[in-house]
Amino acid sequence: MNFFNFKLLLVASIIITGSSSLMAGEPRTQYIVQFKEAQGDKGRAGVAKANAQVMRDFESRNAQVIRAPGPVINALRNNPNIAYVERDLIRYPLAQEAPYGIAMVQADLLSHIAASSKTICIIDSGINLGHEDLPNNGTITGTSDTGTGDWFTDENHHGTHVAGTIAALNNMEGVLGVLPNGDINLHIIKVFGADGWAYSSSLIAALDSCVDNGADIVSMSLGGSFKSKFEKDAFASAYANGIINVAAAGNDGNTRHSYPASYDAVISVAAIDSEKEVAAFSQQTNQVELAAPGVQVQSTVPTGTGLATSVVVSAVDYASDAMEGSVQGVESGPLVNCQTGEYDCTDAAGKICLIERGNISFADKAQACQNGGGVAAIIYNNTAGALLGTLGDVVVDIPVVGVSQTDGVIMLGELGNSSTVDVGPSHYAYFDGTSMATPHVSGVAALVWSHHPSCTNEEIRLALQMTTMDLGIVGRDDATGHGLVQAKAASDEISANGCPTSSSEGGGNDGGGNGGGPDKPCRGKKCN
Repeated sequence: MNFFNFKLLLVASIIITGSSSLMAGEPRTQYIVQFKEAQGDKGRAGVAKANAQVMRDFESRNAQVIRAPGPVINALRNNPNIAYVERDLIRYPLAQEAPYGIAMVQADLLSHIAASSKTICIIDSGINLGHEDLPNNGTITGTSDTGTGDWFTDENHHGTHVAGTIAALNNMEGVLGVLPNGDINLHIIKVFGADGWAYSSSLIAALDSCVDNGADIVSMSLGGSFKSKFEKDAFASAYANGIINVAAAGNDGNTRHSYPASYDAVISVAAIDSEKEVAAFSQQTNQVELAAPGVQVQSTVPTGTGLATSVVVSAVDYASDAMEGSVQGVESGPLVNCQTGEYDCTDAAGKICLIERGNISFADKAQACQNGGGVAAIIYNNTAGALLGTLGDVVVDIPVVGVSQTDGVIMLGELGNSSTVDVGPSHYAYFDGTSMATPHVSGVAALVWSHHPSCTNEEIRLALQMTTMDLGIVGRDDATGHGLVQAKAASDEISANGCPTSSSEGGGNDGGGNGGGPDKPCRGKKCN
């Protein structure tokens, strides 16, 4: 049985954010050149020969900071006397980004001081232990498998992204998680490797390991289309023994049930976007229980596996996002208008192509630029907002990025002017999926439970259900369940009225019920 039908859109973007630069004016792109040991003089000679502008010389560190056009940078990267060339990243005062989902689920409104009292067990693809934005103080433990490898590695990048949504640190690096103080206990079970699948029996073995390692919450950003009695009984037993099970509702965009999410003993989580609209890919069933952010969710990925971008036109730096599948590299040249890229851009030789979204695929647009001799492509949106996309399986040999409609229109006024596109490695990425919604709920469950440890797992589950922000039609619906999970509202409800109790024990029948789990109490909002 194939459990790992993620259907994720992995799109990476630059992480460095902030409102003001340390220096006046717009920052210009520059690079750090690290010379090989004992090769500094030869390396400096290579930089001088390339006519690069040296901005700073770190003699004691055997390095220089330079400015140079893209072809020069690429040539220096191939210089045998140079260890590496990397972009001189922009730093801002206390720069750190809180993904939109953190505030949306109210995780920023509750104290995390008692987070260490709970353990979340993540069943996934492992984790990049030692990532700059994840706890590394002994609060992360794990279980390896002979078939999938070490739990502290992550060939799929998926498990690291999930872990970041739960626990990315408040350390002025990258992003924030639901529980960012570094005290939440994570136990990582690696059930799949680079091939991205596992058996049902492997999932249950992982569940047993979660139980053995003291898990309070089991987070599963995974699923499959067929139910198993063995699984159903295992999750029911874990729930009866005090564990909150959380799983992704599925990414097929239909009304078919996905498992383990659709077992009564498991909270099924749907995905919504930053406008609180249900995601087109999110499965809609009568077992969906809660909704959480799952579209363009920014989080951690294994070090260097994301893509960071920089777009500079006429010395102005624009926000941009790398297309999934883009090659890395830095290219410079005049900006040329290639319209919608439906034909080869014959005027693009040695230039940066500016292309409007629409009518054909991003890959075809990039190829139209490449076929015309273009060295990089900037695709701008035809609707409001940033542009995230993928090149799919098409091989494109030039860097390709997306920008907003607003910035694209501004760039149309800069045609012919100098521009630079830089796509390089990053430690963060944007993913889509109910897989991304699931850790929001897992983190919120741990956060609320840490404030009310006397409540049972069932009572915490009920509190989360009854305090959601209702979305869509009034009351529970198949698209978003009871609604958007709300951490502070759930905690306040328990503080005011005590741990809620169920009006009955059942709530669904594994694919034919009314939302999964015990019935939700009717306190001040419509119940189905």
